[in-house]
Amino acid sequence: KVLIDVPHSDLAEELAQSETKIQVLQDTLQQVLDRREEERQSRQLLELYLEALKTEDSILSKVAEPQAAPRKEMDVVDTGTSSTDTLATTALSDRVLAALKEKPAPELCLDSQDLELVLKEDAAALASALGWDKQKAGALQEACDQELSKRLKQVQTLHSLRSTSKGKQTLP
Repeated sequence: KVLIDVPHSDLAEELAQSETKIQVLQDTLQQVLDRREEERQSRQLLELYLEALKTEDSILSKVAEPQAAPRKEMDVVDTGTSSTDTLATTALSDRVLAALKEKPAPELCLDSQDLELVLKEDAAALASALGWDKQKAGALQEACDQELSKRLKQVQTLHSLRSTSKGKQTLP
């Protein structure tokens, strides 16, 4: 870096070389520095990418696990209960009901598993459990459906990116 910053004439005089040769030398040194900086930035970018993949893996595993569990729970609840009021109290925990009542956008506060539970509820039972009218409960279910769909699309996109990324890793 110091050799690049020295004026051509001073360096040429000190090394007893022509200014043209010194200019070529300084250009070459600058190219080496530029390449090293690009390599450093590439390494940093690769490290960030690998860190993002690890984060993605942990997010996907958290999202994938709850999606399998609610179906089993719902099968038990759906087949074991005939009263819709009982269904509303057994399928949705007090925590979920509190979030639905208190939050301005509860679909953003609930995890995917809870969103699925809300969607599987009968609108009348949900309205009864929340003390709302059926229309408001239906609107809440629609918002939960849209949020869950958005999350599932994000997961599909991440899977697609991962498979594309893995495909590139296998190439020579």
